[in-house]
Amino acid sequence: MTKKKNLPEITAQVASSLPALGASSGQIRNQVLQSLAELLENHDQQILAANQDDVQEARANKLSEALIDRLALSAHRLTQLVAGLRETMALPDPLGAIEDFKTLPSGLMVGRMRVPLGLIVFVCEARPGAVAEACAMALKSGNAIIVKPGKEVARTAKALAPLLTRALESAGLPGQAATVLPDLSHEELKELIGLNQYVDLVIPRGGENLIRFVDENAKVPVLRHFKGVCHLYVDEGADRKMALELAMNAKVSRPGTCNALECLLVHQKEAPKFLPQVGSALIAQGVKIVSSPEALPYLPGATKAKADDYGREFLGLKLAVKVVASLEEALDHIRQYGSHHTEAICTKDQKRALTFLKSVDAGCVLVNASTRLNDGGCLGLGAEIGISTTKLHAYGPMGLKELTTAKFVVTGDGHLRN
Repeated sequence: MTKKKNLPEITAQVASSLPALGASSGQIRNQVLQSLAELLENHDQQILAANQDDVQEARANKLSEALIDRLALSAHRLTQLVAGLRETMALPDPLGAIEDFKTLPSGLMVGRMRVPLGLIVFVCEARPGAVAEACAMALKSGNAIIVKPGKEVARTAKALAPLLTRALESAGLPGQAATVLPDLSHEELKELIGLNQYVDLVIPRGGENLIRFVDENAKVPVLRHFKGVCHLYVDEGADRKMALELAMNAKVSRPGTCNALECLLVHQKEAPKFLPQVGSALIAQGVKIVSSPEALPYLPGATKAKADDYGREFLGLKLAVKVVASLEEALDHIRQYGSHHTEAICTKDQKRALTFLKSVDAGCVLVNASTRLNDGGCLGLGAEIGISTTKLHAYGPMGLKELTTAKFVVTGDGHLRN
């Protein structure tokens, strides 16, 4: 039996690293990321071997292919992870910047300085790359972090944990500032996210059940992202070739991700020509299509959608399709079934594009671009620690700036309040 951990003691030790992180220079924090990138390159075979063991166990346990795709690391994905760390290094240091600095009529000078959020607990499922990525994002922004990865990637996480410690210590920072706890039970996780005397924020990244468990049991703020039900609306008069490419990229490139397309909305005037094209292309890639009755005549091989097929995150090769009479009907559908994650329109009409941008309530809204682009790296953030579908205090991908807050800084010359 695994010995029960003294979580208050572990968490207090991680929190004790915050002063050193907050006082460190951007150069020192970049040195941590540089060391981590080099360690990942130098220990790639060890990491990949551990991950292969995780994948084999996942297959033996008959986990879904979408889940296995998320947990699998390849040499290419590891190379991409290292490149992402170096891109994050190149981003400006988010700490210490003073924004909105102004001099009041009284002569008092007021601004807001960027500071770390504090101690972050990051809970993820089958995402080994997210372990290193989340730690890098937290440390670059001066935050300490505790990572609880899913049991599906326990071996990979254990291979990564000592590299994080070494990277921190090589830069003269406390090694416990990024702590990985891969073997916490549900009860222990519940205890961890209740330690509000140490923990400042919890970021869960995984399936809806995990996120609801965290949300219901945490005693500190939670960055929520329950699911990614992403839509693409093909507008009247849209470029059908572009729409086809957007739909295929968004659905097929990595169907197990939260920014994959789950529902295709098509204007009724485009349906007769566009749906047969996109339907045959999707089915050729193994996609199962469920559709509204109006779309069925144009989609050989599709089946009628059930009521719960809309608003559903399939996380696999399945897609809901619906024919709509207008942009307004498409917007109504998204309001009812969207998850505030990612929504896209394919259109040639600038006015309708602007209406879509203004009307859709989501962390990322795109015009003539794939939903798969809602990703920190694609949006110039270098990387992301998560995608928020709520608005406090971030909306959409959380990059370095979103991992900081702003405190007021005031300079006077003996100013007193009358």
